[in-house]
Amino acid sequence: MDLTYTEEEQDFRARLRAWLAVVLPGLPARPSPDDWPGRRAYDAGWQRRLYDAGYAGLHWPLDAGGRGATPTQHLIFLEETERAGAPYVGANFVGLLHAGPTIAAEGTAEQRARWLPPVLRGDEVWCQGFSEPDAGSDLASLRTRAVRDGDAYVVTGSKVWTSHAEVADWCELLVRTDPDAPKHRGITWLAMPMDAPGVTVRPLRTLAGSAEFAEVFLDEVRVPVANRVGAENDGWRVTMVTLSFERGTAFVGEVVACRRTLGELARRAKENGSWDDPVLRRRMGRLYGEFGALWRLTQWNVSEAMGVPPVRAKSRTRGSSGGVPGTGGSVFKLAYSHARQELYDTAAQVLGAGSLVLDEEWTLDRLSSLSYTIAAGTSQIQRNIVAERILGLPKGR
Repeated sequence: MDLTYTEEEQDFRARLRAWLAVVLPGLPARPSPDDWPGRRAYDAGWQRRLYDAGYAGLHWPLDAGGRGATPTQHLIFLEETERAGAPYVGANFVGLLHAGPTIAAEGTAEQRARWLPPVLRGDEVWCQGFSEPDAGSDLASLRTRAVRDGDAYVVTGSKVWTSHAEVADWCELLVRTDPDAPKHRGITWLAMPMDAPGVTVRPLRTLAGSAEFAEVFLDEVRVPVANRVGAENDGWRVTMVTLSFERGTAFVGEVVACRRTLGELARRAKENGSWDDPVLRRRMGRLYGEFGALWRLTQWNVSEAMGVPPVRAKSRTRGSSGGVPGTGGSVFKLAYSHARQELYDTAAQVLGAGSLVLDEEWTLDRLSSLSYTIAAGTSQIQRNIVAERILGLPKGR
């Protein structure tokens, strides 16, 4: 991949940086972490600003409502918005990073026209209905049942760890449509309206005291057949597309944030004297190298997701849908999960007792980092994928 910047890309960076300098000071105050309706409104307002300025869906293909930008322009956008401290995708991360890209890649023209513009404008929020109480790492064991009844599926079951379900308009939902088929072959991917009769949401509180997750109970919920993405019983393949985006490109902004966090830690270590510890310096140097390598892998994954071979990522724009991240997403997810945990363990070493104050952002981020070896596919699952699909090792018994 060519990692130098063209004159056009440098101009894009300058214009974006100037726009951020004007718009960010005028943003309203961030709402309380527990005020999810307020947080949804805040995130939606930011998304609308991006949309009006031409930056929403910058990297999405043209026929999905995006701008068809190059991978390098997309990465510049992520670098500059993180550098400026701009809001991230927030409550609609599922719509913008998971469901939206999946619909762009697998949906019909009618489905793309119905669901993608509201996501890009910030009008509609999505949640993810994949995991179940007895189907987490082994997602294909899901039991939520959908029975065809005319032009609708009747869905019964439950989901857990459903992010932002309490403020979502839509849910990307996995259901079992053929209980007699092998477990990977009887699954279907549906878009379910969260206001449908029979949907009950029960928030879950995390270790950090937040409630962004929920249980969702489905009691004979009717979902139109027209809301099915892909063919009936082909949902596992579509799910692999969703998970490829989730693991391969959904964390790109966080890598930039972690690199910034590492720089802030170095500054604080110099201020409080802990920088004099050679073991700490060596650990931070290794983390600097790891996050640098993760950023390069991110560039590769973003290029794949945008349908552009990485060796030509400088010149191609996306006229139509088609790109999906490959197995590099699992390599990234595995390495990133552990690097992030070590980053915040290092933060605890630098900050000392200050890292134990629950109201501090550092503490909350450290608690959150514990979940990264589970979220978006456990590290054990990622190791299996790397072993079987990249290294060609035989499947375990």
